[in-house]
Amino acid sequence: MRTRLQTSLAMLSALLAQSAFAQDMDARARAAAAASRAKSSDSDAIGQNYLTPGLANQPVNTVDNSRSFTPNLACQKSATMLEMLVQPGSTGDITHFTISRDKDLDGAFDTTLTLPVPVSGICANGVISCSPGSWNQCQSFKWDVGGTGDLKLTQVDLADLSGCYCVNASCGANLASGNLPSILKDLGGGVIGALTTADPRIAVAQASIDGPVIRYTGAQTTACTASPSVSATAYRSNPTAINGDAYAATQTSSVFTALAASPAGNGKAEETRSCTIEREINVKEWGFGDIVSASGSITSTSSCGTGCLRFHIRGAGSCGSNPPVYTVTFNPLMPNRIVSARIIEMGADDWVQGRINGQVVGYAGKRPWTGDGLPSGDCRISDDPRYNRTPIDFTDRLKSGATSVSARVRGGGGGNWGYVTVEIQVDTTCEVSERLVDLCAGYASDPACHLSQEDVDGVETVRNGVVTGIKPLPLTRLFGRGSCTFQYSRDFFLRTRRYACIVDTSGTAQPDLSRAAYIIDHSTETMLADQTRASDGSLVQLTRAFALPDLPAVAACESICKTRAPSANDGVAPAGTVAEKQNVPVGWDSFYHVCSSDNVCPLGAGEEIVSPCGCLNDFPEAVVMMQTVRLAGSDLACTAVAR
Repeated sequence: MRTRLQTSLAMLSALLAQSAFAQDMDARARAAAAASRAKSSDSDAIGQNYLTPGLANQPVNTVDNSRSFTPNLACQKSATMLEMLVQPGSTGDITHFTISRDKDLDGAFDTTLTLPVPVSGICANGVISCSPGSWNQCQSFKWDVGGTGDLKLTQVDLADLSGCYCVNASCGANLASGNLPSILKDLGGGVIGALTTADPRIAVAQASIDGPVIRYTGAQTTACTASPSVSATAYRSNPTAINGDAYAATQTSSVFTALAASPAGNGKAEETRSCTIEREINVKEWGFGDIVSASGSITSTSSCGTGCLRFHIRGAGSCGSNPPVYTVTFNPLMPNRIVSARIIEMGADDWVQGRINGQVVGYAGKRPWTGDGLPSGDCRISDDPRYNRTPIDFTDRLKSGATSVSARVRGGGGGNWGYVTVEIQVDTTCEVSERLVDLCAGYASDPACHLSQEDVDGVETVRNGVVTGIKPLPLTRLFGRGSCTFQYSRDFFLRTRRYACIVDTSGTAQPDLSRAAYIIDHSTETMLADQTRASDGSLVQLTRAFALPDLPAVAACESICKTRAPSANDGVAPAGTVAEKQNVPVGWDSFYHVCSSDNVCPLGAGEEIVSPCGCLNDFPEAVVMMQTVRLAGSDLACTAVAR
């Protein structure tokens, strides 16, 4: 009995120790997560704990504050790169505005700029100067940087400025002095924007406000050179150029070439195969000689219209026992384009006999002549000519093969001629054929091949297996010539491709996925199945109980609150100040805050709660506001028509 009690106590002690260890791990994990969130939960925390000290040559602490180090992230650093001092006057205008700047980031101010005009309005990229205390005789100025790198103001139209608002007495009382921190940030943002645009190397880490002064901590990054030109900034105006530059860089990099060709980088033996997908459009122009050829006793030819030709077979006769025979052989080169073939006329003085393939088909003369013998009657006495204009069709014979047409002439004395006229009509319309010759279908359907390069009508659409994002426009081309010229528009005419195909995988070991497949197929929510291989090579299946740890409760949403604070209607437009167009000179600014852990809304100065902490959903309100702005923009569209 004592032994069983001891065993039970030992088991209980082990369970308690394990439970305490689990609780300790959970507590430590939660503490570490809380410390990490405190240092990097938002942009302000990241800037304060990491970015600002890293760029300002100050120590950076680890998450648990147990250690610190001083990183070297920039070429040059300055604790105060820029300092601005503003002082409002009695009219509400900013009458004193001084900017001190450390251009070379050596820790000492190099230049000082004092604005020669009062500031009556502030914009995101400039300022507005009017007659003190009013919104009359206003001039607009934009922050700019001169050729020597010095800050300056350039006079522009008000339309070139954005986000402008009024600060002098014409829009309200004490606007500048009452909102000095936000005014300093807006003025500093415009100045910093002009400086970083002119010199992309400049990086601003922190802005601190001390009464009427705002100071910026900055450094020089991205290019440790004296020239402000940074090649990487060229991609801002031409983003597609980065593809070609990246490809050119890989061609000259020995590291890239070695890794790409290595088994680790490649993992397979490949063979490059080229192919094309071509659209073939052929236009065939047909002539009479392409359809029917003729040879023999042709006296003359004449045209009888489009695709129609008449052949005249004429000769002198004889009164002897063997009248001469004049023959023309017609050969069908394209039988399907033969429309008709006929003997349309026979004429003679004295007789003519028309024959097709040696058989008598008709005659013209003083008396009948239908056989192989001679006609009856004297052929030496001249008489009026005789004609036979009854058509004799031999289209089917000509389509079946070579066909001869003959004129057998008998005559003498004054009457010694005879002829046969043959008319043949053919189809000479242009023939157009189009087909897509795809020599890449085999590679495209092969799972061992993948597309690595593609060129579509001279436009590179795929490079190194990556789509470039460039697509060719539909093309229009002319095909044929002369009367058989046609114009066709197609999405493409020629695709030139390269496929990388795996031809040998013997040198690369393929991963064994059978164990993972077994686990997935046989496991359940409460039971984990496994399959291992024993030392003798046999497979062993195992099962054991399985359960996921309890997940902590998660709130349905992040608790936020909505507040508002009174704000003067100090907006500025080309037509004047917004306050002049409104009945109430004061409006409201809305704010959203993340509530604290005890569900308390952190109110700012002058704010009042609109919606308490909870799961807020203002999406319908946002949609209405965006639609209002869109429709207002449509109403303000300028047209050349009087309305």
